[in-house]
Amino acid sequence: MKEVIKMLAPVDGQAIGITEVHDPMFSEKDMGDGFGVIPTNNEILAPVSGKVMLVASTKHAIGFKTDDGLEVLLHMGVDTVELNGTPFELFVKEGDTVKAGQKVATMDIAAVKKAGKVTDVIVAITNSNKMVKEVNVTKGDIKAGVNVSEVNLMAPGETSAKPSKKIDYDQLGKDIVKNVGGVSNVDNVIHCITRVRFYLKDDNKANDDVIKNMKGVLDVAKAGGQYQVVIGPAVEDVYDAVVKALGPSFGGDSAAKTEKKVAPKGIWPKTKFYFSALIGVITASMMPVIGLLAASGILKGLLALIVSAKWLSDKSSTYMIINAMGDSVFYFLPILVGFTAAKRLGANQIIMGVIGGVLAYPTLVQIATKTTSTSMNINGDFFGIPIHIANYTYSIFPMIAAAWLASKIEPWLKKHIVMSLRMILSPLLEVFIVSAIIIVIVGPIITLLSSYLASGIVALLKFSPAISGLIIGGFYQCLVIFGLHWAVIPVVASQIATTGHSALNAIVSATMIAQGAAAMAVFVKTKKNIDMKQIAGAATLSAFAGVTEPAMYGINLKYGRIFWTANIGSAVGGLLTGLLHVDMWGFAGSLIGFASFINPKGIDASFTGYLIASAATIIVAFVCTYLFGFKEEDLESSHAVEKVRLGSREPAQAN
Repeated sequence: MKEVIKMLAPVDGQAIGITEVHDPMFSEKDMGDGFGVIPTNNEILAPVSGKVMLVASTKHAIGFKTDDGLEVLLHMGVDTVELNGTPFELFVKEGDTVKAGQKVATMDIAAVKKAGKVTDVIVAITNSNKMVKEVNVTKGDIKAGVNVSEVNLMAPGETSAKPSKKIDYDQLGKDIVKNVGGVSNVDNVIHCITRVRFYLKDDNKANDDVIKNMKGVLDVAKAGGQYQVVIGPAVEDVYDAVVKALGPSFGGDSAAKTEKKVAPKGIWPKTKFYFSALIGVITASMMPVIGLLAASGILKGLLALIVSAKWLSDKSSTYMIINAMGDSVFYFLPILVGFTAAKRLGANQIIMGVIGGVLAYPTLVQIATKTTSTSMNINGDFFGIPIHIANYTYSIFPMIAAAWLASKIEPWLKKHIVMSLRMILSPLLEVFIVSAIIIVIVGPIITLLSSYLASGIVALLKFSPAISGLIIGGFYQCLVIFGLHWAVIPVVASQIATTGHSALNAIVSATMIAQGAAAMAVFVKTKKNIDMKQIAGAATLSAFAGVTEPAMYGINLKYGRIFWTANIGSAVGGLLTGLLHVDMWGFAGSLIGFASFINPKGIDASFTGYLIASAATIIVAFVCTYLFGFKEEDLESSHAVEKVRLGSREPAQAN
């Protein structure tokens, strides 16, 4: 990346510093550093080379992204958003690539002045706080297309020392709520990375123009049944203020109103629609605990490495304490997922945490572990009804199903229970009903499916090691999503108990490595998005330590294509594992479990095969993901467009 980037004057006129432009939102650098030109000509040129990321519907603003990562907003006039594009003619569209000095628009200066608006043409670098150290401007008369500004970029790792402009978020939240029609017009509110998303009873009651011109608001958009207020990086602060203004009943990132989205017609489109919605709920429910899962996974991996090196006995109290530190988040995952899934689906988070505790209750776990997880043997009863009690520790899907049930049951209970008894009866009945449905119906169904899968896996292994490696390797992590991977564990245990080693566990190990390699590709390819890079780095280490959940739910499954490019790598790894007859003599897999692939009688071809299969898995998963699974510019583009969708921004008037 260059240390200095030169920017061209977009129009003939008088160049001024950003602090001198006649728009407070820009002059106070709320939108970033830059410069302005008081124009004397109608022809507007691109100040930089790059890709067009934004063309405002009112034609007054164009957003660019340079190859160096600068996000540059060209804004024509002040308050000109109110002119609905009349004075402007554009010659580019979103997605175009332009060269610096290329004609991109015209602005009828006379028409702008006649409308009582200021004509300043403003160039702002909207990601200045992440990339720009200093902007030097050559002030005075300037010709369009001539160098007018030098942008000194930060060195890698350097951060801005400039304090950000403070905004009264509490007041902004109140103003937004008032102008979307008030509390009575709001059904629900959620937020994403850059937008506060309202579900309004009547969109016509919202005052778009007033909201657009509030200080701290970038734009307003309407899509998918939502009224979206584009905020940018401060979205969480604004969201909290909005919830505060609405009242506690609107708290939480509830997605309970997603039923407003209408499923498309047709069996296949509907299937994709509902599956996509399910994956969205799963990944959103897992995201809050991804960091904890990654840390615990790394700790478990290191502990396994220490034990395999004979530095610590797995019978010692030290081992047990450290193992509890690493294992507790997985053992009690139903409680954590219950809490986060409830937040996502609009159920009571505390009640769902209690239901998670029911499923992870030690007595029930002891009953479940007396039989294999894929056996449908009756091991309990419920009011005299014989049932199979499954093991729910480490599980995710049953709790998401429970949260969905709770989101439907809660409103019904509140509606039909008198106010004086609601405080006690509602949570009591909800815990009882939801827990009973999961234990009596959902759990046994999952166990039944697992038993069929186990039988199929055993038959496949007997048929062909190579084909079984290819198929199991390609689809094993799909089983993890729905908790059906428990079907594999009894088969692995049986293999090790009868023969002392397991070819199936070796295939599973390849799938762990593949998920880590895909996350590693995201880590390497990500340059600007620090949050993504941090998650990808931790997820990579965790997957290579044998715990794939952070990679799966934090990145790969969340972004779709990455999950499948990882599965391509695991299919190749599984195929080679089968072809080379790789075996495992222990349970710990992935890279950190290399010692499990060493034959107690001495290193043999199985260990060599493990190394070859692992290397191939990493290469294929990494390359496929790097080339086809992930493009940072797609992620950056969506964020950049939201950040620069700007009309003229004046402070909201006091009410």
